[in-house]
Amino acid sequence: MNEVLPHGVTGVHALPADHHDGPWDAVLVPSRVKERLLATALLVLRHGARLAGSATAPHGLIVLAGPPGTGKSTLARGLAQAVARELAPRGATTLVEADPHAFPSELLGESQRAVARLFGETLPELAARRPHTLVLFDEVEALAVRRQSASFDTNPVDVHRATDAVLSGLDSLRAARPGTLLVVTTNFPEAVDEAFLSRADLLVRTGLPGGDVVPLIVADSLRELAAQWPGLRALAGDEETHRAVAKRLAGLDGRRIRKAVHAALAQRLAVAREPELLGVRDLLSAAEEAAAESGSRTAGTGPEDTRSARSG
Repeated sequence: MNEVLPHGVTGVHALPADHHDGPWDAVLVPSRVKERLLATALLVLRHGARLAGSATAPHGLIVLAGPPGTGKSTLARGLAQAVARELAPRGATTLVEADPHAFPSELLGESQRAVARLFGETLPELAARRPHTLVLFDEVEALAVRRQSASFDTNPVDVHRATDAVLSGLDSLRAARPGTLLVVTTNFPEAVDEAFLSRADLLVRTGLPGGDVVPLIVADSLRELAAQWPGLRALAGDEETHRAVAKRLAGLDGRRIRKAVHAALAQRLAVAREPELLGVRDLLSAAEEAAAESGSRTAGTGPEDTRSARSG
């Protein structure tokens, strides 16, 4: 019988698990970024209880912020599996997936009560199952709304109370279960409450891939296809083709780059019927189509410090 999940919880998983492998390696970021993420998660999950009560106690919060398609969710899920493997000799890890959009309510005070139940009852109960617990929230701006910009059209009093409940809930969860880590993503960090962001032990800003990374994403996507259709191995190893395709995909996010490679399989009926017929022309045609669809998004990659996570 399937487990009935609490309100707002969309999944509960025991890690490490082989079927969760893949995301950590799929996101192409500097090794230093992954090292910081893994080290921060390990510190909280392994030593959080020992540090509790000290001035340097971690809040148990990692924030991944950046535009859609830049690998935040994939990186977060990959981190859960990676840290679970590190901790496996000391016990299993529970991964809890929660939906921030499930908590806002039109009923006065209900958002606050729902958030309070999540942090005060649901998460502590789930965290009691195993030695380590990681909670993943995508689009946390729906939950920890920036109170200064709360719209007066949507009951700002309730927005304030709900955000207050998130902050107090985060603090109480840290006190009750110091070995618990929240990993959250946001497409709009400017919409997240400043007090929430200030509690982050680590904030990683993701951005569009630089010109040196786009060919690597193309190559990695082709290797995934070659794993299914061995006849594509030569194409997956052709660096000149990777660079030519990448040139047309410059300025796109990692998700769109990967989708463009997969879309090449549907450029011709013959290739759709037999993917091993995929050729350079198909890839270039799909890349040009993706670039044309992206329009203004093909301009610039932004500052260097916003290019931490680079594939989708």
